[in-house]
Amino acid sequence: MTTLAPSPPLLRIGPHTVQPPVVLAPMAGITNAPFRTLCREFSGGKGLFVSEMITTRALVERNEKTMQLIHFDASETPRSIQLYGVDPATVGRAVRMIVDENLADHIDLNFGCPVPKVTRKGGGSALPYKRPLLRAILHEAVSQAGDLPVTIKMRKGIDDDHLTFLDAGRIAVEEGVTAVALHGRTTAQHYGGTADWEAIARLKEHVPEIPVLGNGDIWCADDALRMMRETGCDGVVVGRGCLGRPWLFGDLVSAFEGTATRQAPTLRTVADVMLRHATLLGEWIGDEARGVIDFRKHVAWYLKGFAVGSEMRKKLAITSSLEELGSQLQELDLDQPWPDGADGPRGRTSGNNRVALPDGWLKDPYDCAGIGADAELDTSGG
Repeated sequence: MTTLAPSPPLLRIGPHTVQPPVVLAPMAGITNAPFRTLCREFSGGKGLFVSEMITTRALVERNEKTMQLIHFDASETPRSIQLYGVDPATVGRAVRMIVDENLADHIDLNFGCPVPKVTRKGGGSALPYKRPLLRAILHEAVSQAGDLPVTIKMRKGIDDDHLTFLDAGRIAVEEGVTAVALHGRTTAQHYGGTADWEAIARLKEHVPEIPVLGNGDIWCADDALRMMRETGCDGVVVGRGCLGRPWLFGDLVSAFEGTATRQAPTLRTVADVMLRHATLLGEWIGDEARGVIDFRKHVAWYLKGFAVGSEMRKKLAITSSLEELGSQLQELDLDQPWPDGADGPRGRTSGNNRVALPDGWLKDPYDCAGIGADAELDTSGG
C-alpha cells in the first residue's frame, strides 16, 4: 500500500538543506559520477548523493585512480565525499586537502564498511570499537574541516556482543560531527538477515542534538516513510535498493512530497536507462569499451524479475561496446511490464558471521597501541 508523507521534512547537513531527506549511500564501484548523475536526474536534483569510498592515504598521495573518483559533475551540489581512514593524522591531512583545494562541500567518514580487507586492518565497521581512536579521528577531521560539515556512517557494532553505536554516536556529538547515519546491522551480519530499525530509534533518542539517518532494508519509497515513522530518524540512506533502479530516487521524492506516483518502467524504458548508464561510464572513464565492461556488473540488477533467458543474460554480461550492448538489448521482449516483486531486496543478501579483525582487537576497547599509518589502505573505491 502506498503511504503519503504528511509534509516533506527538512534535513540540514551543516549549511546544506537536503529535501527530501534522502541520501545515496556510498557503494564501492557503484556510486561513481555516472551513477550519481542518473540518480540525480530521476530525483530532479533533490537529495544528497555521496561518492564511493575514498581512502585518505590515496588522496593525500594523489593516487591517479583516486583523483578520478573525486571528480564531480558541474551540476552536483553539494559535492559529497566519503573518506576512509584509520590514522588520525592522515585523515586530518586529507580533510585539509579537501578544504584547501575546494574538492567538496561535505565530508562523510566511513565507519560502516564490513569488507574483510578493511576490517582486518581495523578500519570501517571495526574501528568504533576502539573508542579513543574513533574520537581522535573525528577530532582531527572536524578541526581541519573548517566550515565544511563532517558526518559519519556506521553499523551497530562488530557483533551482538560488541555493540558500539551508542558510544560512537555520543563521541560524534562531543567532537562536533554534524550528523550520524546508522546501518541497522552488525559487521558479522554483513548484509544478511533483517536490519534492526529499533537500533536506529535508540540512537535517535541517545543523540537528539544532531540528525540521525537510518539505513538498511529500504527497498521502495514506502519503506523510507515507514522507517522515519517507526524510528523518528531525520532522514534515510539508500544503498542496495537502488541497484539497477536509479529511478527509485524519483519515487522517494514523490513519497516525501506527498504524492502516490511510483515508477514501474517497462523493459524498454529500463533498456534505455541501461544504455545511458553504460554511455556515461565510457565518457567518464574516457574509453567506451572500459565503460561497457564496468557496466557489466549492473546488468543483473537492471533485469531483476524480467523474463530474460540465461543465455541472453550471459551475452549481455560480456558485451564490450555500446553498439553490441544496444543491439542485444533490442533482441529482448521490450514490451514487458515492470515485474511483480522486482521492488524487493537486491544486491548482496547473504550473512557473513566471521569478522576479519587485527590480532587481539577485541581484548581492550581502549588499547589503540600499534594502530597507525601502516594500516591505511592505499587505493580507493572499496
